[in-house]
Amino acid sequence: MKTKLVLLFVITFLMCGNTFSQQKTNLELLDLFDLEYISNPEISPDGTKVVYVRNFKDVMTDRDYSNIWMTNIDGTQNRPLTQGNQRNSNPTWSNDGTKIAYHSNQQDDKTKLFVVYLDTRESVALTNSATPPGAVSWSADDKQLAFTQFVPSTPKSLLKIPAKPAGATWNDAPIFIDEMNYRSDGGGYTKPGNRQIFTLGLDGGSAHQWTFDDNDYGNPSWTKDGKSLIFSANLHEKKELEPGNSEVYQLSFSDGKVKALTSRFGPDSNPVLSPDGSQIAFIGNDDTYQGYQVNKLYVMNLDGSGVKNLTADLDRDASNAQWETNGKGIYFQYDEKGDTKIGHVALTGKIRTVVEGLGGLDIGRPYNAGDFTVSDNTRFAFTLGGTDHPADLAVWVDGEVKRITAVNDDVFSYRNLGKVEEMWWKSSYDQLDIQGWIVTPPNFDSSKKYPMILEIHGGPFAMYGTSFSYEIQQYAAAGYVVLYSNPRGSTGYGQEFGNSIHHDYPNHDYADLMSGVDALIEKGYVDTTNLFVTGGSGGGLLTAWIVGKTDRFKAAVVAKPVINWSTHVLYADNPAFFTKYWFPGNPWEEPENYAKRSPITFVGNVVTPTMLLGGEADYRTPLAESEQFYAALKLQGVETAMVRIPNASHGLVDRPSMLLSKSASILSWFNYYLTKK
Repeated sequence: MKTKLVLLFVITFLMCGNTFSQQKTNLELLDLFDLEYISNPEISPDGTKVVYVRNFKDVMTDRDYSNIWMTNIDGTQNRPLTQGNQRNSNPTWSNDGTKIAYHSNQQDDKTKLFVVYLDTRESVALTNSATPPGAVSWSADDKQLAFTQFVPSTPKSLLKIPAKPAGATWNDAPIFIDEMNYRSDGGGYTKPGNRQIFTLGLDGGSAHQWTFDDNDYGNPSWTKDGKSLIFSANLHEKKELEPGNSEVYQLSFSDGKVKALTSRFGPDSNPVLSPDGSQIAFIGNDDTYQGYQVNKLYVMNLDGSGVKNLTADLDRDASNAQWETNGKGIYFQYDEKGDTKIGHVALTGKIRTVVEGLGGLDIGRPYNAGDFTVSDNTRFAFTLGGTDHPADLAVWVDGEVKRITAVNDDVFSYRNLGKVEEMWWKSSYDQLDIQGWIVTPPNFDSSKKYPMILEIHGGPFAMYGTSFSYEIQQYAAAGYVVLYSNPRGSTGYGQEFGNSIHHDYPNHDYADLMSGVDALIEKGYVDTTNLFVTGGSGGGLLTAWIVGKTDRFKAAVVAKPVINWSTHVLYADNPAFFTKYWFPGNPWEEPENYAKRSPITFVGNVVTPTMLLGGEADYRTPLAESEQFYAALKLQGVETAMVRIPNASHGLVDRPSMLLSKSASILSWFNYYLTKK
């Protein structure tokens, strides 16, 4: 997977004898292509084996690839099930543990649904459709699979355009749009059609389509008796204006009818059947149109009766519900103060923590994302993350955690990393406790002075944590001390903390962040004449806000920002959500609220050299936001530049070189002003 200079190492070893040792150097930008991480850990029903996805990059094709591996629970016989520069993902065990369904583009570069039979290691493609299937669910008897798949439809149009004469060369026909959400970040302009529900037997043949309307259906799960499917969706008439109002539904095979099992206003999703098939666990909340609302874990009877909130006493978001084999409780994961954990809640409501340290699924920035699965005999497979490595595979057996993989030890054997230290401080606005992390350069000397970068997360309802970050480690390798944190509005600290920015973002985050900078400066090793600031998305908005409020930073990079809320909410890919949840009304109804929270309002104060950076295919914070700020700064005579990454959507990670280009661009801007007097 990684290019190894084996011959060079062997020659050097022979020349130096047994005293050979390699001197470590700092992380370099191109090391991105050598970094790997583990995802989708799936433990077998009997808890003896784990399949997982090993993700890697190819420097020549500039692509992300992944193979599926399998290991014994103790780490022995850790071997690949698939190989090569292809995309293999979403492995799912059959109930009897003899087969694994997965997605792969190994044939024709088209994503298909495969099943591998473990007795022979033979893989069989079950689908050959033009669009890829979604996540699969095995029937109880392991004879059928259920999944969703996009089904194209004929474009609607009220336009009556005369046909071109035979042989004439005309422009492409006009595109008629009459939907609220007509494009999506990462997906581009929406093609006509919807995600429908299908079932398919293992003997192949054509998949059976069960839904046919203009709704999008969620991933289905089989009921115990095999007579119906459970799924979540928003099938309401006003789904465009109320995008978060989903329900849990049941589809009966006998008549094809769909019945709603929940009815409250708010998101109800991710249903999971209990082992005996009598109950359903699901995630949701009672929607109050607040920007941040904690998701709770609920349970109800199969017919939708007896709904009970199991995590009412946990002021954290619950997700990834998985039943205990005896049906007396449910395992789930939640974020808390920069860490991701596996919890357990009994049907009585008693909650305990089982495993900590999940994470490592976001290589770029230190967003703490993790995943886990549990076996019938209560063994866990999970992604183990840390500030010194991306996600590796780990297992929990009888109370003991064992790390199975160390896929980046080869890289880190010759590269130094910056040291990460946790720090807390009080916000100058209201003395609110704020958590952050300091990353110091390799070979750090506290008696010296270092330039500093404040790096701000997006969301804004998101959480940085104790995760490896390629971007931040690159800044540290270049000699900067880096501060990243979770200001008010971040998740992992409860609903009051997260919702403290409701209809007020980014106002008091400024005080949270500046107080952190001041607390770091007090440690004595920061060069106060060389302070820099950057952030992406919500962090880009805050960076633009900061340079409109203070001149203490020598340079700034505003990445994929919101600059003008009035234009953003009407131009981004989900206007019904942004206007309903983040503002008290529409821009023409609340112009003052939009203006006072927009960095463009304060652009006249900016003197800090500021670079704008964004993706040309970004529909979440479209490039027009950056263009507005760029033009305004030019009119103000402020030193500025704009970096546009072609073909990049909001995440700027569609291809590895996009992430590399982002980090290199930020460092280039800061390094230029670091040496400029």
